[in-house]
Amino acid sequence: MIKWREFDLCLSRGKTLDHIEMTALEAERKRWRDVLTRLISITQSLAERNLAFRGSSDKLFQPDNGNFLKEVELLAKFDPVLENHVSRIKDGDTHAHYLSKDIQNELIQLVSDRILTTIVTQLRDSKYFSIILDCTPDISHQEQMSIILRSVALKGQPEIKEHFLGFVNVEATTGLNLSTIILDKLTDLKIPFDDCRGQAYDNGANMKGRLQGVQARLLQNNLRAVFVPCGAHTLNLVIADAAKSSRDAVVFFGYVQKLFTFFSAGTQRWNILKQYVNITVKSWSDTRWESRLQSVHAVRYQASEIREALLEARQKINDPVAKVEAQSVAEEVGSYRFLICCVVWCEILSRTNTVNKLLQSASIQLDIAVQLISNAKASLTLYRDTGFSDAQTTARSICEEMNVEAVLKDKRLRTSKRHFSYEAPDEPVADALQNLEVNFFNIVVDSTIASIDERFETLNQVKTKYGVVLNFSTACQMSSDSLKGQCMQLEKTLTFNQDCDISGVDLANEIKTLPDLPSGSQAAWPTKELCPIYLSQQIQIILTCSAQSWMRTH
Repeated sequence: MIKWREFDLCLSRGKTLDHIEMTALEAERKRWRDVLTRLISITQSLAERNLAFRGSSDKLFQPDNGNFLKEVELLAKFDPVLENHVSRIKDGDTHAHYLSKDIQNELIQLVSDRILTTIVTQLRDSKYFSIILDCTPDISHQEQMSIILRSVALKGQPEIKEHFLGFVNVEATTGLNLSTIILDKLTDLKIPFDDCRGQAYDNGANMKGRLQGVQARLLQNNLRAVFVPCGAHTLNLVIADAAKSSRDAVVFFGYVQKLFTFFSAGTQRWNILKQYVNITVKSWSDTRWESRLQSVHAVRYQASEIREALLEARQKINDPVAKVEAQSVAEEVGSYRFLICCVVWCEILSRTNTVNKLLQSASIQLDIAVQLISNAKASLTLYRDTGFSDAQTTARSICEEMNVEAVLKDKRLRTSKRHFSYEAPDEPVADALQNLEVNFFNIVVDSTIASIDERFETLNQVKTKYGVVLNFSTACQMSSDSLKGQCMQLEKTLTFNQDCDISGVDLANEIKTLPDLPSGSQAAWPTKELCPIYLSQQIQIILTCSAQSWMRTH
């Protein structure tokens, strides 16, 4: 009876052995949960900053154990949970510490899976999306394809979002293989490709090819996924084509790069250069054409100072090979031909770089992008008429500043054996200045203009198809027949397998019944704010809700 009464009293007070064991078990569970919470936070912090996790050692309190373990050591100084955890590891009280490289990889994968799940949920809520792809080799020489989906989040204030879904290893960069990989990736994520309304790639033949390219193969699965070329990427290719179109252009950029190579080869040469110039010479990248503008800009406005630095370096350095190189480069920088090329390229790159920067904006609108490209083409066309004579005048003044003669020396042209042809060869241009204008200036400018026309033709076609949704204020002022015709064209574009996203007649009626914009207001329409360069962001507002409800809600 006494034991029974004691047991009954312990039950009422919660003092039984089972309760004590459960309390200890719950405390241990909470301790491990707190430890893992901090380790996941460290994982997120390092991943957000793209920092390496591991070093050459996997043990705590080693100088080369990497960022992850160093973060654990740092937090253990101030956080009692990690302080207790680290002390247990040091004393050997526990062998399960969750700090190994395998656990780090598992934490990274868990965080990645959770983020990807959230992204897929948001994409399903938005329904419609456009897809952006690009391929590039990594440091291990494997081709990696990045996949980005772009959508409009309609919860609360509408917001344009881009979601990076990860890198995919690519064995072959053919249109068939890339399109198969894309469709398989979307299938794995359970994202229906039927909801895709836009594709955005560069202008590579395997991507934009009309028969075998990625965009053509994806259009076979969904005609509404209209292809829109990447504007900023394409403009870089335009300048790249122009730079390869003329021998003088290739030689010019070779000397610009040689300037950087010469001065950066030693600290003595670099110090000599800094004594003469305010902006040092720059190296340039094959993919970032803005770097070429920076390198040309430094030479264009400091040619005299750079030449003086080369001449002084020739006197002070001891290497005979470097002396000859300094003399050769100094003669080229002081030549009338090099200065004309420098002025021309600086002008062309400056005009295109401004447009390129604007096209890279996340909020750029399709009609504005087309207008910017049209203005750039008109500017280059106008520059072709007077640019060469202006470049001569500028180059002549630089020559006077250098105290060198502004004379264009003839270069001996190599002749190659030609087989018999019915067409007579072009007559050689005897005058050196005229030869430079014909074989350098005209070729470079004409190549740029022609490349703009060719590469941005698709962008104009998309603007024509979706022009009615770019600016509702202009659409409201159209005649009923014209508005209805454009809306029916949009309905046809958004129809595939007898499935249509919108009704052209209903859209025309809704646009006609929209209230007038306030005077002086140009950005009152929410759709105007949400018109990007990619297709899906122009039409998703119409596909998800009517324009009338937008005016009532926002």
